[in-house]
Amino acid sequence: MSNDKQHQFEKIMDDLHQSMHKMAGGPKKASSGSEPPKRSTSSSGGKMQWLLGVLLFTAYVLATSFYKIDTTQRGVITRFGAYYGIADEGPHFKIPFGIDHVYKVEVTRVHEEQFGFRKGEKISAERARVESLMLTGDLKVAVVEWSLQYRIHNPKKFLFNAVRVDKNIRDISISVMRRVVGDKLVTDVLTTDRISIAQVAKKLTQETLDRFDMGVLITNLNLQNVTPPEMVRDAFNEVNIAKQEADQLINQAKGNYNKVIPKAEGLANQHIDEAKAYAVEKVNHALGNAERFNKVLLSYKKAPLVTKQRLYLEAMEELLGKSQGVTVIDKSLQGLLPLMPLDPKGLNLSQQSSSLPAKVGS
Repeated sequence: MSNDKQHQFEKIMDDLHQSMHKMAGGPKKASSGSEPPKRSTSSSGGKMQWLLGVLLFTAYVLATSFYKIDTTQRGVITRFGAYYGIADEGPHFKIPFGIDHVYKVEVTRVHEEQFGFRKGEKISAERARVESLMLTGDLKVAVVEWSLQYRIHNPKKFLFNAVRVDKNIRDISISVMRRVVGDKLVTDVLTTDRISIAQVAKKLTQETLDRFDMGVLITNLNLQNVTPPEMVRDAFNEVNIAKQEADQLINQAKGNYNKVIPKAEGLANQHIDEAKAYAVEKVNHALGNAERFNKVLLSYKKAPLVTKQRLYLEAMEELLGKSQGVTVIDKSLQGLLPLMPLDPKGLNLSQQSSSLPAKVGS
């Protein structure tokens, strides 16, 4: 029983005792007059005081016997200081006079712990440094600020399995975050691995709390701000700017490469395909010529004179077919004068005769 309730109970019991004492009759002074005391008035006043005491006692019993649990709460009941049960939302009855005690626990409220910073208030630089300054895996230093949100999913464990649960949660979260950051390079912590660090830290923190059986459920863990220490922040920013410029130049070079190289490769493949097609064409042509020559050779072996004459005629037919006109002149003929051009191109007979080969026959 708390001190305030015990004091109220003692006061009510004293009032009740005094009322019962007056009702039973106490020592009274002798009356100076001759008339006897008015006993009816004294008896009536005693009954009223006794009734008032009974009413006060009844009111106290009723006030300490009923309680109500809200929808966001769960009640943890203790009887004579030992755990007795869990009360859900709604009105309930309990044994008064401090025998039963109800602890109302907010089970739907989301609690938040902040590390390295405080929203709406300032913390000392030393406190922020102790919470957020961490050593990375490559022996560098980073400032990591984060927030942890949790709620109570087991009121009994939350009340009885640990003392100062909020401090335990803070100590566990700081320890886990130092462990996770200590496995990373400083460049990864400051740039690419923030999400993975938060996920791993949340998982490890929940596992540690489960081992201690605190009845706490981690709902969220966010990295708020990850920066290098203030004394080297300018140098780190310059390095980041240089890396960004290098990445930009590399991306530009890759873009130019993607424009030029595929085009050159396509042109080269085109030339290769054309060369292969030309080679196939020449080989096939040569094979055709070879096959035709073999057939002619076979015919020549069977009939040499006929084959020779046929070849001569075919050659002359092909040659003369390319000429515009042919004039055959007997070699013994003399005094032939070109009277007019016989060639539509303007060549006279003598020019044409001199420029084209002629077959002289008898």
